[in-house]
Amino acid sequence: MFFRKNIAGTLAVLLLAAPALAQTRYPSAPIKLIVPSTPGGVHDVIGRLWAERLTPLLGTIVVENQGGAGGAIGVGDAARAPADGYTLLLGSNSTHILNPLIMKSVRYDPFRDFDVVSVFATTSTSVAVSASSPWRTPGELIDDARANPGKFSYAHGGVGAISHVTGELFKSLAGGIAITPVPYKGMGPAQADVMGAQVPLFFPNVTGQVASLDRNGNIRVLAVNSATRHKSLPAVPTAIEAGVPGMIAESFFAIFAPAGLPADILARINAETGRAFADPQFREKLAAGGFDPVAGIGPDRTKDYVRREFERWAPLVKSLGVALE
Repeated sequence: MFFRKNIAGTLAVLLLAAPALAQTRYPSAPIKLIVPSTPGGVHDVIGRLWAERLTPLLGTIVVENQGGAGGAIGVGDAARAPADGYTLLLGSNSTHILNPLIMKSVRYDPFRDFDVVSVFATTSTSVAVSASSPWRTPGELIDDARANPGKFSYAHGGVGAISHVTGELFKSLAGGIAITPVPYKGMGPAQADVMGAQVPLFFPNVTGQVASLDRNGNIRVLAVNSATRHKSLPAVPTAIEAGVPGMIAESFFAIFAPAGLPADILARINAETGRAFADPQFREKLAAGGFDPVAGIGPDRTKDYVRREFERWAPLVKSLGVALE
């Protein structure tokens, strides 16, 4: 009788504990990573690198591309998803800084609506032209644009995207030259039209693909918009070296989750991202893609970093007068 009572008691305890055990078992289903761009853009490239490396550590991660509106559509969908760890977002300064500063009716708040897991990479933007263009330096481009106001245009990945604001910053720092912005639904199609000489100019992030296209003569990178030269294009000067003072425009990439993510799940995703960075091959893949790996920042420091970047970009964006309803 005593044995039966103890068996019954043990079963009762296990049954009561079962829901709690189920709740802490994460993940028990595929994780969706929303990449707020069309395939082929920089968000897509780095999002897939992260998903590929984290799948053995977390389980199946499915990348879902949601382009349009400079990434705001995909970010808005991520903001409204359940905070259960099964929907994550690849965010950047385009999605969490520039869109909220530029779009009057953006459907999310970058700080209130998201928990940040970790920033894990950065890269520089660049000044790049079609291979058939006559320009060999930023100075030649600026002189031609100044002599022919309104004649030239540049492609960008959507109003408010880093490729758009970088273009406007370049125009301003080059003395207010008149070059017409042409929006696309992501940098993939924008890049294709520059390669095809449909549009002569764009301001892409320096990815491995962009560096390869430059080396193979498909496009020509005139300058990189960072404080120092980019290791993927060591012969290419910075825009500052090329005579455009203050021309610095870089991108960060981080994993975000809908606000309210349970602390243990956030800690798990952050820990596994840290484990991924312990793998030299993963860091090498990021570097080969044109990204500067950033390891060990974690949620709190990343949140502070994003806030500081927001405060740095805000007066610049306001002074450029870029706005979208």
